[in-house]
Amino acid sequence: MSFIWFLIIGGIIGWLAGLILGKDIPGGIIGNIIAGIIGAWIGGTLLGAWGPKVSDFYIVPALLGAIILVFIVSLIMKSMRRAT
Repeated sequence: MSFIWFLIIGGIIGWLAGLILGKDIPGGIIGNIIAGIIGAWIGGTLLGAWGPKVSDFYIVPALLGAIILVFIVSLIMKSMRRAT
């Protein structure tokens, strides 16, 4: 059951990051989950563990890390569209 919560919270964090930036994450729901999980890792690495914790995610660093990840992915996708 913990793994399911991990995926749900990761998806919500990825979705919120895309919503805050106004960018769509490629891959839909799976992309949101991946962005949330990788964003949580980035945020935890850069900012440490602080703030409220839900299902092994520290929400504030995870959200900030996901925002950074979505921003970088959107820049890469924009440059790829421009190149073609």
